Amino acid sequence: MNLPPLPPVGGETTGRNVVDVVTQEHRELLALCDQLTAAPDDRRLVDVVVAELSRHLSAEEQYLYPAVRRTVPGGDDLADRELAEDHQLLITLQQLVRDGGADRAAAVVESVRRHVDADAEELLPVLVQMVPIEDLIRVGNRFETAQEAAPTRPHPGTPSTPPWNKVVDPAVAVVDKLRDAVTRRTTYAKDL
Repeated sequence: MNLPPLPPVGGETTGRNVVDVVTQEHRELLALCDQLTAAPDDRRLVDVVVAELSRHLSAEEQYLYPAVRRTVPGGDDLADRELAEDHQLLITLQQLVRDGGADRAAAVVESVRRHVDADAEELLPVLVQMVPIEDLIRVGNRFETAQEAAPTRPHPGTPSTPPWNKVVDPAVAVVDKLRDAVTRRTTYAKDL
């Protein structure tokens, strides 16, 4: 993979690899979806689901899909399909924020389950087979960093591929986080 080298630390590459990071996040997202199914009109819960998914999708677009494009045979088609589904999920999240309701919540839950299944069945196993562990750890580190600088609201109109998403997403995130602070919006599951 074409990644910048890690700074010298005098030992092995450390951190969680991207497959472990994404798998754990998928479990957390599915748990949030179960809560959303039970309480689709809980505004705080909706805000957290929207924020967690927005951050997750942004980080995947910045680092997971480019890694798939570079290392997996047929990776361009796979990444393009995932990007199209993620774009539709962002639109569905916007509708949930705007309209609310059990129908919109159910559509989000269905899309998240489809997203998790596609990653677990196709993307992640092939990355483990094709990419050295050191590179997976590097991508995992960047993925986690990107999430903290990612938007907390859906923005389907912003770029979804590097390099522009790596420039636009953090800029949009500043505005989102300012709005979150002013409105005291809950954006992390740990704060529910």
